[in-house]
Amino acid sequence: MISWLMANWIEVTGALLGLIYIFLSIKQNILTWPVGLLTSALYVYVFCIAKFYADMALQVYYVLVSLYGWYIWLKGSANNSKLMVSETPRNLWLWLTFASVVCFVFIEFILTNYTDSPIPMGDALTTALSLVATWMLARKYLEHWLVWIFVDFFSAVLYAIKGLWPTTILFVVYTVMAVLGYLKWKNELNEPRLQTVKTVK
Repeated sequence: MISWLMANWIEVTGALLGLIYIFLSIKQNILTWPVGLLTSALYVYVFCIAKFYADMALQVYYVLVSLYGWYIWLKGSANNSKLMVSETPRNLWLWLTFASVVCFVFIEFILTNYTDSPIPMGDALTTALSLVATWMLARKYLEHWLVWIFVDFFSAVLYAIKGLWPTTILFVVYTVMAVLGYLKWKNELNEPRLQTVKTVK
């Protein structure tokens, strides 16, 4: 066991930091972003070795979006107040769907034709949706958790097939925590509405 941990310490460390990252994001703690940045840096190496090239590129994107999210959460909204949880605007869904489809087609084409990725369609799907979900997290849109529930569960299946067991366990936990995150953020979003109803009564 000890020898296995020593041989896979980068993946194990990334998995542990990943758990801390998702916990902090549920709490809307600003440390979400520096922890996420470090987690992504470690997983660039893990996915490179496992030949999950789209996921490896995704981690590079995570590093960049972590800087963006860090800035947005610190800066707040347009009027410099704290950035609050909100529902995704209806007119934005069309663009998010379009971005997901375009990213999926592009990534799947690259993986199929220019890499030896073992599961190009699955790898491309999780990568495309993760790109969109992480941006939604940076903007504190509630529904990003719903995207993560699907992505995390599907990813857990892919990593199990590849034998990345610490990461598989991590993504099963991610799936559960994404459900909890959605419920917590939804409750927070509904609190002002409930208080308004009570005041009216």
